[in-house]
Amino acid sequence: MRNKFLRTLGMLALVATLLPACTKDLDQTPDYSANAEVVFRDPAQIRQVLARLYATLAVSGQQGPAGMPDISGIDEGFSNYLRQYWSLQEVTTDEAIIGWNDGNLPNVNKMTWNADNEFVRALYDRIYYQISLCNEFIRQTTDSKLSDRGISGDAAGTVRKYRAEARFLRALSYFHAMDMFGGGPFATEDQDVGTVPSQKTRAEYFSFVESELNAIESEMLNPRAEYGRADKATLWTLQTKLYLNAQVYTGTARNAEAITAARKVLAAGYTLSPNYSHLFLADNDRSAARNEIIFPVTSDGVRTQTYGSMTFLTHAPVGGRMQPADFGINGGWAGLRARPNLVGLFLAPSQMPADVTDRRALFFTTGQRRAVDTLSAFSNGYAVTKYKNVTSTGVPGSGAQANGGSGDFIDTDFPMFRLADVQLMLAEALLRSGGSTTEALQLVNTVRTRSNAPALSSITLDGILDERGRELFWEGHRRTDLIRFGRYTGPLQFLWPFKGGDTRTGQQVDVTRNLFPIPNTARVANSNIQQNPGY
Repeated sequence: MRNKFLRTLGMLALVATLLPACTKDLDQTPDYSANAEVVFRDPAQIRQVLARLYATLAVSGQQGPAGMPDISGIDEGFSNYLRQYWSLQEVTTDEAIIGWNDGNLPNVNKMTWNADNEFVRALYDRIYYQISLCNEFIRQTTDSKLSDRGISGDAAGTVRKYRAEARFLRALSYFHAMDMFGGGPFATEDQDVGTVPSQKTRAEYFSFVESELNAIESEMLNPRAEYGRADKATLWTLQTKLYLNAQVYTGTARNAEAITAARKVLAAGYTLSPNYSHLFLADNDRSAARNEIIFPVTSDGVRTQTYGSMTFLTHAPVGGRMQPADFGINGGWAGLRARPNLVGLFLAPSQMPADVTDRRALFFTTGQRRAVDTLSAFSNGYAVTKYKNVTSTGVPGSGAQANGGSGDFIDTDFPMFRLADVQLMLAEALLRSGGSTTEALQLVNTVRTRSNAPALSSITLDGILDERGRELFWEGHRRTDLIRFGRYTGPLQFLWPFKGGDTRTGQQVDVTRNLFPIPNTARVANSNIQQNPGY
């Protein structure tokens, strides 16, 4: 049985959020098909609206899989939050490449995007659309409004927890905006509807996210109270990420705070999945993998049908001689592959043993070549078999079963936050702050040995970056990691095929590429917004 909270997504008609997010930034109010005064008098309906806030990470509109998109300006399948977030975090790095020629997608591969790139714009629009939804939910669930609508006692206490979750989801989107776009338009529930948002800097975004997480911590669910919902451990994980990257965001390191937050997660009762590959299968919400997953973007082949999210991550890497049935799908889209640099992380240099099985086994090499000489040729680059729509016992996902075996839509949840990531972040923060190298090594080796990789005898910061690449590849972390280590742009940057243009060996790019441009459409709509340097 899939997660109960996820099943409430069947009631999404309560929230007809058809907003032109690309034209007004945060100057928006969701148009509820049922009057807000009716919906927000009923805690059960309030829960359904909260479910829509979570669903915005996974679906692309009001009518799955397509037909009523949340945002405009791009094909709806490309407009999905997770799909575009993942793509800009992975396809712009040494880990992934995509061979399609849709619009300006090749410029994402090559790090040659500009402020008119529709894929960059889609993520920007999606982030601020989500923030606007959260703002309205928060605005409608104040204590005074609950009291005016006759909600009190335990019911009011439950809605306050929902409100804290909405504030967390808003903080998560502001974190993504800060990480990817720097500063930008800013509004909360306190701004009057119709107010044109002002711009805040990256440091101001950082302060807001930090203060929000501190303010709502006590109101969040206890760790592991309900799979699929943000809880205290989810919040602590985001704090860890916030503080670990503070040097990039504010110019001041905050590694001590990262250590404190990470230790709270480690004490919350999560355990590493005994089998690495089970983290990315259709029953990862029910198998032992769920004990490692801290915050998933949930998927259901029947109730969250979309051409983004996990549908994209499961179909797009399948092509060539791969058999779609092995992945629980009806066919591959022959797009995503690994860049050779990722494969190189699993090959043993003289000073380090290679992975033996689990993680390295997730490459498909038959009919594929490691080198990438042609972007559009699926055979260029090893294929990746990480995400599948089959369970740990080999049963196809519910979408395949319910649609006559079509296998279009996916049950597998995307593990946005998981324990192994937190362990590696803690190890990194320890090394950066002069903490215990013994503990850092132990944390790294626990992650390695789970995947049957040999234990290391020592660990350095560069070694942790490599280990993050092995453990977390294709999970949406790489761009942020490379920037934190100074390897994305600048004098220490790595090179990879087609980085910076059409050169097969890649070339250096300017440090301004550490941020994406503010889309021109957003700046036309709001004259308060200034462009990022270099664009």
